[in-house]
Amino acid sequence: MIHQQQIIVSTKGHGDMHDLTEQVNQVVKKSSIKFGMVNVFNVGSTGVIGAIEFEPGLEQDLPAILNKLIPPSRDYKHEQTWHDGNGHSHLQATWLGPSLTVPIQNGELILGTWQQIFHLECDVKTRQRQVMITVYGE
Repeated sequence: MIHQQQIIVSTKGHGDMHDLTEQVNQVVKKSSIKFGMVNVFNVGSTGVIGAIEFEPGLEQDLPAILNKLIPPSRDYKHEQTWHDGNGHSHLQATWLGPSLTVPIQNGELILGTWQQIFHLECDVKTRQRQVMITVYGE
């Protein structure tokens, strides 16, 4: 069986993180799937889905380290072509990835005690992000 649902995440721009764990958990419950997988996918090239301990320190550390590793710059070829200020946003999002798959057992997400599902905005603008949640199994 497959169940799919979209959620909308309103972001405030670069570095804005949201804990999606409870929303994903609700979609899994609604699906009635007891054993399987859930895939969480950000639609768009400058948003990230991942797993982290969602706490204030890491909520600041992750965007900060991304900016050190892939800093904003006018030197990126994307910037030279589009002049939209988000060349680093595309690279950061590509590096971390747009999706996460989590196993489901007995109708529950299998996550560690300190592990939550998050969305990170890498773009420089506010966004209304479409996140597709697909639950599959039996």
